[in-house]
Amino acid sequence: MASMNIRSGDTVEVIVGGVANRGKRGKVIVVNPETHRVVVEGLNLVTKHRKPRSAQEQGGKFEQPRPIDVSNVALVCPKCGQATRVNHVLGDNGKYLRSCHKCGAVIDTRAEKKQTRTAKSKAAPQKSKKTKSDEE
Repeated sequence: MASMNIRSGDTVEVIVGGVANRGKRGKVIVVNPETHRVVVEGLNLVTKHRKPRSAQEQGGKFEQPRPIDVSNVALVCPKCGQATRVNHVLGDNGKYLRSCHKCGAVIDTRAEKKQTRTAKSKAAPQKSKKTKSDEE
């Protein structure tokens, strides 16, 4: 199976489907690579009827998102804001990063977080240990 270009936390736009969901955008909550499906927050909602099982539980109708096939959604570039395909470019550390097909911006959020963490740790000032001679 081919790897998926969409990860949890990405913003996607529905490109195929019913009129109710087509063109809407949302954040990916769950990604299932085995079935090639994603769950998008606030989209493809179904109503579930729940009966209270105890006196403390409350019954009623609840809306919950259902999975959408990954081929029916397109990744939204955080830089240009357009739904786009994904290119892969070689990063500084030798790993491939996701990039926008339209504007060329790097989309890979995990790599950016790792780079900012390492940059912060390198830029953090070192605390000097006090010795007896320093105190006097």
